Amino acid sequence: MFRTTLLGFSAIQSPVIVGVLQRLYSTSANGSPGRALLLLRFAVSAFLIRHALAMGPPLDLSRWQSGTSAIASLFVLVGLWTPFSAALTAVIEFWIAATTADYRSAHLFAAAVSCGLVGLGPGAWSIDARLFGRRRISVDN
Repeated sequence: MFRTTLLGFSAIQSPVIVGVLQRLYSTSANGSPGRALLLLRFAVSAFLIRHALAMGPPLDLSRWQSGTSAIASLFVLVGLWTPFSAALTAVIEFWIAATTADYRSAHLFAAAVSCGLVGLGPGAWSIDARLFGRRRISVDN
């Protein structure tokens, strides 16, 4: 276990989690690809949060599915545990698309974008890159 600091907050992290997240992606995309990943994360999160807020009564099962998907998409938006939260978002969105007829193509599209984020990673503009990213050490003589 070791401590890391992000924005003044310290967190204890397991070496297993750090190792897994570092092995998933060799580097975090920076520059234009990093901004494109940030835009993708923002677009899917905005859709899912808007959909969760527009749902019906709070005791309805679809409301819970949309709420869980929106919470996972908040993690996707900030880039925290991106592969896990994007995978959860994709599974829930596939489930919503399979069980409801409303906006089926939009939910399938959100699931497809989430699957893409699982494969592409969070990018350099994310909390994952700050917490689990590779470090460069340069020694000047």
